[in-house]
Amino acid sequence: MRFAAIADVHGNYLALEAVIADIRAQQVDRIVNLGDMASGPLDARRTMDMLMALDAVHVLGNHDRYLIDRIPEKMGSWDRPAHAQLDGQHLAWLRDVPPTRVLEDAVYLCHATPASDETYWLETVQPDGTVRMSDIAAIEQAAAGITQSLILCGHTHVARAVRLRDGRMIVNPGSVGSPGYRDIVPFPHTMEAGSPDARYAILDRRAGQWHVTFRHVPYDHEAMAKLARQNGHPDLANALATGWIGQS
Repeated sequence: MRFAAIADVHGNYLALEAVIADIRAQQVDRIVNLGDMASGPLDARRTMDMLMALDAVHVLGNHDRYLIDRIPEKMGSWDRPAHAQLDGQHLAWLRDVPPTRVLEDAVYLCHATPASDETYWLETVQPDGTVRMSDIAAIEQAAAGITQSLILCGHTHVARAVRLRDGRMIVNPGSVGSPGYRDIVPFPHTMEAGSPDARYAILDRRAGQWHVTFRHVPYDHEAMAKLARQNGHPDLANALATGWIGQS
């Protein structure tokens, strides 16, 4: 069993194009998408058109849910501009995407954790804003009841693989389209990937063991950084240009 996992495209269609091309070049035909597809100050419409046409298994992210469960006036600064670009067919398609799925009885798919599309799983934010890896006991507690040997999540935009003590593996493929962001929940903090590349992972089960390959794909990130800056999001523009929030 061999497939690619993508997550957190966030309206970055150029990064998505580059990742899909790289997946095809790796001779991988199957793709799973872990959500947060459109929201962001980039090109939600073009990104959704691409994802809807893609032969992939999709799950809903928290930002996808925000686009369909609230009115624009109640949306955040990443969701409102994306919603304005989408039409009824995009939103109807999102309403049919489930929050979790199981692939061939072997792989569990979710956006953040099995129980929540908003909770960090493999990372923990300290009160001072420091982000560290979560304790293994807490990671395992959130995986309770999941019988699949491979569990995939996204949400934090951090590429990471964690092997649980019972042998199961949890993998976050990293973000296709957003290498950095600021958030205030549960405490103000910054997530930064350190390079502007688009990220995804290839998962391969051989002789009963899962092998993970993280891919970093260059693309025209300067064009997306320019678009984010034009649309009034300098932090995202910096992240798209460099992989860091604080650089320009």
